[in-house]
Amino acid sequence: MADFFTKDASRGYDEKNRRLAPIADGMHFLTRLVLKTLPEKSRILCVGVGTGADILALSEEYPQWSFVGVDPSAAMLDVCRERMVRYGLMDRCELVHAYVQDVPDAESFDAALSFLVGHFVKRGERLDFYQGMHRRLKRGGTFVNTEISFDLDSEEFPAMLEHWKRLQSLMGATPDSLHSLPRLLRDTLTVLAPSEAEDIMRASGFALPTRFFQAFMIAGWYARKG
Repeated sequence: MADFFTKDASRGYDEKNRRLAPIADGMHFLTRLVLKTLPEKSRILCVGVGTGADILALSEEYPQWSFVGVDPSAAMLDVCRERMVRYGLMDRCELVHAYVQDVPDAESFDAALSFLVGHFVKRGERLDFYQGMHRRLKRGGTFVNTEISFDLDSEEFPAMLEHWKRLQSLMGATPDSLHSLPRLLRDTLTVLAPSEAEDIMRASGFALPTRFFQAFMIAGWYARKG
């Protein structure tokens, strides 16, 4: 995932996605409800933490939570660190330049979050990616995962693709990038059908992955570690 984000791209990431704020707000709102029963002083693993938007969305409502943010992009982590300092959150955050598999393999987290990361992970590596979060959760811990997920071979895909193009246009997509969007979804990203993603989550050890969020091709699930 590190190859996708240069320093300049990292700094412009939030501004580029600003017009998608209603989607992100809805995703974070429902996530806060999903996590509401966690212990008061929970420890949260944020995989692919990026610029820290997900920590900011949770930290105010849950002021005693602490966060470990992991990302393979040093540029993203630099921007995240600046934001955590700006919002006075660094005393509650540990930022790690790594993949989830590099985090100490101990069951020490009450929740593991992966927001809009999975589609950057190759199909052959997805099981290890989900298992990496499963192994680091306490028993009964909560897994929350959102990613681009759709059956690209379904009858519904051509119509969905047109909606997705409109969404990308709001983010500043050019005619050339819109034309190449199907190739991006199939060849650059790894977009799994929801049923396949759920099967891999189950194989990773998560019981009853439940879809709680959908916004065009962005899908979100929660599950527990048994």
